[in-house]
Amino acid sequence: MASREDDEDDIDPVKMLFPLDEKHGHNTLSVPPLQDTASEQQLQQHYIGSIQSTLVIRQLPSQGLSFKLWPAATTLVTLLDQHRCQPSTSSLITVFTNGPDSRPLNILELGSGTGLVGMAAAAILGAKVTVTDLPHVIPNLQFNVDTNAGLFSLQGGTVHVAPLRWGEVDDVELVGRGFDVILASDIVYHDHLYDPLLETLRLFLNSGVKEKKMTFVMAHLKRWKKDSVFFKRAKKLFNVEIIHVDNPCNGSRIGVVVYRMTGKATKIS
Repeated sequence: MASREDDEDDIDPVKMLFPLDEKHGHNTLSVPPLQDTASEQQLQQHYIGSIQSTLVIRQLPSQGLSFKLWPAATTLVTLLDQHRCQPSTSSLITVFTNGPDSRPLNILELGSGTGLVGMAAAAILGAKVTVTDLPHVIPNLQFNVDTNAGLFSLQGGTVHVAPLRWGEVDDVELVGRGFDVILASDIVYHDHLYDPLLETLRLFLNSGVKEKKMTFVMAHLKRWKKDSVFFKRAKKLFNVEIIHVDNPCNGSRIGVVVYRMTGKATKIS
């Protein structure tokens, strides 16, 4: 099971990039999009069963991949939803270990895109969340956060929007390093971004701050054999384990895999 990332069989990228009629669990409800012919925007609702509330996101498919909801995001939302309902049997039990008197979690999301995962974390966990992406993605991300601000407030959570370019030390310093958990979904697809992403993760997970042990949770749907290169490099820097695997759906032979990564202990000479 732990060797899934080493499977070198090619996967059809056309079929796997955005599978049709994607369904990850019963807690996500997609309604027919409301079309705006001028901007080609799509509004989509996602029902969160544990809090009996609905998140709304705006997608702008014509603007690029960062403006569309990716399949693995709904897997993370479902796991967060299930964790709130049944934490003792949750796949995320090793990630969210807060005690009864603990402060709200401080969560960072990388490559947020539409922001669904980060917003769900704020609403479901009552967490303080920072959602990030490239500067040109920020306006739509901010729109989605503003649209759902009332729900976060009701559940005791907050969401802040910030630009973060992978591999840029200055961007990491601006968002800060005081996070408990880092979340991401479907961010491994362009091989030229592997090293910048790994550098950003290294800056957070291997920061050398002894009292701050961050955990990175990433949902990933494998599409190409080159994806394995990222995980081989990641294992040299971090402790990597699989904590959840979705069943294949829509004719696919694989499902979304959720990884947990932590920084490796630094040897003291």
